[in-house]
Amino acid sequence: MTIQERDKNVVWHPFTQLKNSPLPISIVRGEGACFYDENGKRYIDGIASWWVNIHGHSHPYLAKKISEQLLTLEHAIFSGFTHEPAVQLAERLLKRLPINQSKIFYSDNGSTAVEVALKMAFQYWSNQSISKTKVIAFENAYHGDTFGGMSVGSRNVFNMPFSKLLFDVIHIPVPVKGKEQECLAAMKNALKEQDIACFIFEPLVQGAGGMVMYSEKILDELITLCNNKNVITIADEVMTGFGRTGKFFASDFLQNKPDIISMSKGITGGVMPLGATSSAQFIYDAFLSDDKMKTFFHGHSYTGNTTACSAALASLDLFDKSETFENIKRIELQHNVFRQNIKWHPSLIDSRQLGTILAFEIKTKEHTHYLNSIAENISAFFTSRGIILRPLGNVLYVLPPYCISNIDLQFIYTTIEEFLDYTSTS
Repeated sequence: MTIQERDKNVVWHPFTQLKNSPLPISIVRGEGACFYDENGKRYIDGIASWWVNIHGHSHPYLAKKISEQLLTLEHAIFSGFTHEPAVQLAERLLKRLPINQSKIFYSDNGSTAVEVALKMAFQYWSNQSISKTKVIAFENAYHGDTFGGMSVGSRNVFNMPFSKLLFDVIHIPVPVKGKEQECLAAMKNALKEQDIACFIFEPLVQGAGGMVMYSEKILDELITLCNNKNVITIADEVMTGFGRTGKFFASDFLQNKPDIISMSKGITGGVMPLGATSSAQFIYDAFLSDDKMKTFFHGHSYTGNTTACSAALASLDLFDKSETFENIKRIELQHNVFRQNIKWHPSLIDSRQLGTILAFEIKTKEHTHYLNSIAENISAFFTSRGIILRPLGNVLYVLPPYCISNIDLQFIYTTIEEFLDYTSTS
């Protein structure tokens, strides 16, 4: 049997209706911005493997540093113990993070990094015997698949079966162009309530919601309103961190810095699972007490995993090289040129771009977003041409590894134009 046939017998894949789905492509090798299947066919990874791979597949430097770590110490319990990779990674992350951040808490992935942030915020108030339990979040948000993450996300296809089990959240409109004042008014109204614990947001770009983008100016205003009401602010930088928006963190665009920041995806260069949540000093201080009940009782078996931390350190080494941000700028400029050339295409509702993120919202007869049937057509069209693009319903986006070549980028652009032309005539 082929790998795909064996897979169908034993594996349950994520975000996939498996009854009628085609057999998955069997990937046997990665190199740079590309995959190769068992038949030797080459695929351009246009979405960086769910936004995690930033330096390219099978990067020799990352592989070298990870293998060296494995021969020294692969993992160690992180409660009551520590190790050099975790300490050094925290030190180096804090040098990159906004200046108000002072402590790093490790977890396993983006959902748990968000879960940690929410629990930090709730317990911050609880430790002071203050009852604040409500959260403000944006409509259309996605913050992961754990129960806290689902609760603060939009009520949609991702969490509908669990809706009765999720805690209440005040959702306000996304401040996209033309809705800034509506959003500000909703925030002011929400902040009239006395028990608001925190405001959580994806800074500047809502990823799974369809690469929806809004300005840093309006987010600064929203954070100011929260600061004035003593409400904790949480930036979910799981997707936007590590260069995706053109700056190291999307929060770097802001004048007002969040109190807590969640990170994952690109943190290890896409080679190991790792989550991290940073906090301002005043958050950490609320957990220091002679009362053991004020301890932050949260952790994972693989918290601070030595090998994952070493991968993240190696990725930061590559960020220290000028060529990484030169590549980010190169992609950003080429995205912009292509977008300007194509944005009036009759098949498009809208196009948007920030940093290395380029998105197109395609006109369809359906009014659904994530479940829009055009998604299957998009995937099949590009896969047949050796390009991996996993659309968000009717939103087609390109979010490549930073090492992608100009030739491969141009091939993606040409194929997008071909698809849009095909769509407009079908």
